[in-house]
Amino acid sequence: METLNDTDWDVLIVGTGLKQSLLALALSRSGKRVLHIDKNHYYGGAEAAFSLQEAEDWLKKVAEDIILNQTYTNISILQPSQEHSGTDASKLSFSRAYNLSLSPQIIYARSSLLPILVSSKVHRQLDFLAVGSWWVYSAKDGPNDTPGSEPSADRANSSQGKLVKVPSGREDIFADPSLDFKAKRALVKFLRFIVEFEDQPEVWEEHREKPFPVFLSEQFNFPAALQDPVISLTLSPSVPSRITTEFALRRIARHLRSIGMFGPGFGSVVPKWGGLSEISQVACRAGAVGGAVYVLGKGLVNPESINAPKYRPTGDTQKPSELKAYLQDGEAITTRWIVGLRNDLEPFYAQQHSNLEKHPDPGNSSTVCKSITIVSSALEPLFPALAEGAPQPAGAVVVFPSGSLALGEGSDQGEEIPPVYLLIHSGDTGECPTGQSVLYASVALGNERGFVLLEQAVKLLLRAINTEPTSTILWSLRYKQHTRIRPHWQSVSRENPSTSRQILEFSPSPPDLAFDDSTLDEVKESWQKILGDEAGEFMVFDDREGMGTDLDDNE
Repeated sequence: METLNDTDWDVLIVGTGLKQSLLALALSRSGKRVLHIDKNHYYGGAEAAFSLQEAEDWLKKVAEDIILNQTYTNISILQPSQEHSGTDASKLSFSRAYNLSLSPQIIYARSSLLPILVSSKVHRQLDFLAVGSWWVYSAKDGPNDTPGSEPSADRANSSQGKLVKVPSGREDIFADPSLDFKAKRALVKFLRFIVEFEDQPEVWEEHREKPFPVFLSEQFNFPAALQDPVISLTLSPSVPSRITTEFALRRIARHLRSIGMFGPGFGSVVPKWGGLSEISQVACRAGAVGGAVYVLGKGLVNPESINAPKYRPTGDTQKPSELKAYLQDGEAITTRWIVGLRNDLEPFYAQQHSNLEKHPDPGNSSTVCKSITIVSSALEPLFPALAEGAPQPAGAVVVFPSGSLALGEGSDQGEEIPPVYLLIHSGDTGECPTGQSVLYASVALGNERGFVLLEQAVKLLLRAINTEPTSTILWSLRYKQHTRIRPHWQSVSRENPSTSRQILEFSPSPPDLAFDDSTLDEVKESWQKILGDEAGEFMVFDDREGMGTDLDDNE
């Protein structure tokens, strides 16, 4: 198609983030004429994955893009000198040997995303790898440790502290020699409770809004030293005193109920080749097979900037009327539905005489400091075998609990410091060469102190592992990510408050460390609005006749 000017579409999807891409997949068998555009020259939006050169290009693009700069700030790349000689693993490889994710997330085995990928047949184009052990950093002696004593097999000691493996079940608890009988009894009692906690409201409901550490102490006699490993399973960015009991129980139950579903010893996975970005691209390819047209490097523009006449939708109010949208290069199209994130739709809002001041985006603002670090070691101690017959894990989680790191001189000594999370990916993920690792770190702080904590956590982790040769940092990217979090009661695909109910706005995804199933709720709601009575089963597709996979002819 040489030009899009004066073309007519049923649905215009703006942006190729995960939600937009899943919607395109959901519509791929509907017979609708779908145009899917993205102002960027890469797929994935906030879930994009970059090579080293693409990361450099992204940094420059954000600096020049006013809308992108509302989401990402304080971006910097550091590449230490590599004058030393050594093995290939100790050196930074070529640019495309890396696929670094802006939004790395684990996917729990019981997530509703995985059945959707199966029923829509796109799972055939995806590979998932196990996330193995969870570790908590401790700067102090463990509950039953003696200074100078031999560490257990699940501990990595250094002068700075040690990593303690989080038990994943009764076997781990009873095998840990550092736990005394009282601690083991408390943990086993809690595990029995959490599996079916909804059926025991008398135990927890009166504590629903109380801090979770208080609940653990009062109901299960948890010693303080055991609380950090349990709290780490919530993946909450907040300090413990702000984590409610109900929130924590649901998060921990999600974790424990997922273990063993796909194999012994693990309960979550990561997609290979760039995380959620890979799912976005596979969904887009399936959409293209279904007839959707994809155009990168082309977004919406304010019509006033191209001296185009203002347009208001007209026609039968009982049926979708035509909306005119203006694209880059001066092209104008008509469509019945427009779907995207607010940042992508802002030019259309301007066309409809709307703006952020008149129709502010509801919700609270959240800022997270993040870093992506490539290191010169496979960090094998973080990926022990899980169980007999279990796959070799390619991911691990390391948590630096609240209070385990210090902000240094000049900070408020009474201030509660939020936890730092590190998702560790091995070369098996395809995100870095074999023999290296990628460390994705994040902390819920919106100032420069967040970067201080991230740097400190990475250094302490590498010291605690004690690899030979010593692990070194080969490359790192750091940035702040700003997100508007919608209230839970608000419609997930919010209608444009100005002129038309045919503009569906996805909420920005919160910077969670695990995939949020509400993502699919938003996609399904938009899909139902667009198809109306034509909607059948959501994301349930039959095999195309004569094709083993929907994507074979598109590759």
